[in-house]
Amino acid sequence: MSQKQTLSFQAEVAQLLHLVTHSLYSNKEIFLRELVSNASDACDKLRFEALNDTSLYEDAPNLEVRVSFDKEARTLTIADNGIGLSQQEAIDNLGTIAKSGTREFMNRLSGDQKADAQLIGQFGVGFYSGFIVADRITVESRRAGLKPEEGVRWVSGGAGDFEVESITRPQRGTSVTLHLRDDALDYLSTWKLKSIIGRYSDHISLPILMRKEEWKEGKDGQPGEHVLSEEWETVNQATALWARAKKDITPEQYKEFYKSVSHDHEDPLAWSHNRVEGSTEYTQLLYIPAHAPFDLWNREKAAGVKLYVKRVFIMDDAEALLPSYLRFVKGVVDSADLPLNVSRELLQESRDVKAIREGNTRRVLSMLEDLAKAEKEEGASEEDKAKYAAFYTEFGAVLKEGLGEDFANRERLAKLLRFASTASDTASVSLADYKARMKEGQEAIYYVTGDTQAAAANSPQLEIFRKKGLEVLFMTDRVDEWALNYLEEFDGTPLQSVAKGQVDLGKLQDEAEKKAAEEAAETFKPVLARLKEALKDKAQDVRVTTRLVDSPACLVVTEGGVSLQLARLLKQAGQKAPDTKPVLEVNAGHPLVQKLESSPNFHDLAHILFDQALLAEGGLPEDPAAYVKRVNALLA
Repeated sequence: MSQKQTLSFQAEVAQLLHLVTHSLYSNKEIFLRELVSNASDACDKLRFEALNDTSLYEDAPNLEVRVSFDKEARTLTIADNGIGLSQQEAIDNLGTIAKSGTREFMNRLSGDQKADAQLIGQFGVGFYSGFIVADRITVESRRAGLKPEEGVRWVSGGAGDFEVESITRPQRGTSVTLHLRDDALDYLSTWKLKSIIGRYSDHISLPILMRKEEWKEGKDGQPGEHVLSEEWETVNQATALWARAKKDITPEQYKEFYKSVSHDHEDPLAWSHNRVEGSTEYTQLLYIPAHAPFDLWNREKAAGVKLYVKRVFIMDDAEALLPSYLRFVKGVVDSADLPLNVSRELLQESRDVKAIREGNTRRVLSMLEDLAKAEKEEGASEEDKAKYAAFYTEFGAVLKEGLGEDFANRERLAKLLRFASTASDTASVSLADYKARMKEGQEAIYYVTGDTQAAAANSPQLEIFRKKGLEVLFMTDRVDEWALNYLEEFDGTPLQSVAKGQVDLGKLQDEAEKKAAEEAAETFKPVLARLKEALKDKAQDVRVTTRLVDSPACLVVTEGGVSLQLARLLKQAGQKAPDTKPVLEVNAGHPLVQKLESSPNFHDLAHILFDQALLAEGGLPEDPAAYVKRVNALLA
């Protein structure tokens, strides 16, 4: 037996424990859910590893979780006969948050109890929730396959360090013993523990066992009492929730199962539970969360649903079962056809997996369509009406990735998109709404891109559209420019950027306006020629605009060209942007432009016009100092 080692917690764990021990969770009893869930996961992992090595079961093939307490010692113990831990695994897993993004995770902790509880759950560090009720935790474990003398004991008071030592442990698996605080002694009760397990862990597919309680008559006039017998009883249903009939599952049970598989502390927005039969048989229980995880945009993060084969747990993040743009979906898929030894590589190639993926995608899109339908449904509750807007605020930008990734469902996805516009400050306008409001003679759905909604709303390119009363959609998500390459039309109507190509309002522009524009362009030809020469290094072309009303100039790109915003985003991401020059459009009726012809500072004024147009687009002049110098010279 080795000497005790005293080791320090990773700094982030120490910070986390400080939050937990200061009553981070408003609902303390969830510590039991977290620890029972960990015990169940350990059994799932043993079952999976034993597919290739049945000796790991040793002499105990029946997997189970046991919950017991000792009133005199004031301890509560959650034990499993799952995969167990080696000494090094105990040090690594119980003293470190061994995940990428740890620092970002800790930076997000704000001291807001509700928000922080959600983050901690998402990060999968539920073990530390034991310190909500315990001032000391003892973990004893032995990994399946190791010798009895290779067991480990881990002890910590939840402060800055923990102790580790080797022990002899005949049985494999793990027992977590909580030494309860004075204010947590009410958990030393069979009734209370059973009620918590029934509420939070009834769906666990393994038996959760507790000692039976018996009534013992008092002697010599003493009152009787309940005592624990040596007999154990199963206190949960011990069947996988998704394998039960839907009519036998309550909404509360569905919600608690979601919290277990997602480590989220809030209820889901929606769920769908179905048994699919046909050439491929499987059961799906899929959930749409109410909030995006903090690491939704972290591409290193594993995502996907839990995969089971014939009720045997296979893997946690089976990303092949859903397309990446639905990576926020949580849940379980249980296949009747896949082999038990299925690998991630095999998942990528399997026909059955392709069928499951397509079925899951259709099911999730159907859920979203139902949420969107409720927005405008008479008789729907205010809560239901608000659900799709809540979903879109959290996940709308991710959903747009599907336009480029999922050709088969592009039309369904297009109907689910929502935007703010010149007619709506909130992202509530669907493409169908826009079409229904189009003016007679309007031949395109108009949109403008921008870094922010304010930038898009103040874009000078909107001036002629506002004058004509034409609605323009605001595209302000970083993914918009890329996604719109794959959505050229909606329901037969083309989508048109107001900042690309010539503005052609067709029937909406009367003959007098067209004639005035042509005459202005002809009259202004000499000035345009001088502007082209002065700006030959910056502008591809200079022309008289038909889109400006109040502004002197704006920048546009040619039809099919890369927008200025996308070029900026590519540069910010460290990628090479196409080396294309924009077109400068000038408003021949603007006093500043009219001064050009007679100005002795023509060259400087030309560059100021260009740079101001660039600033209005959210860009920066190539040489800010030269821009300031030119403006100051004119002001002086």
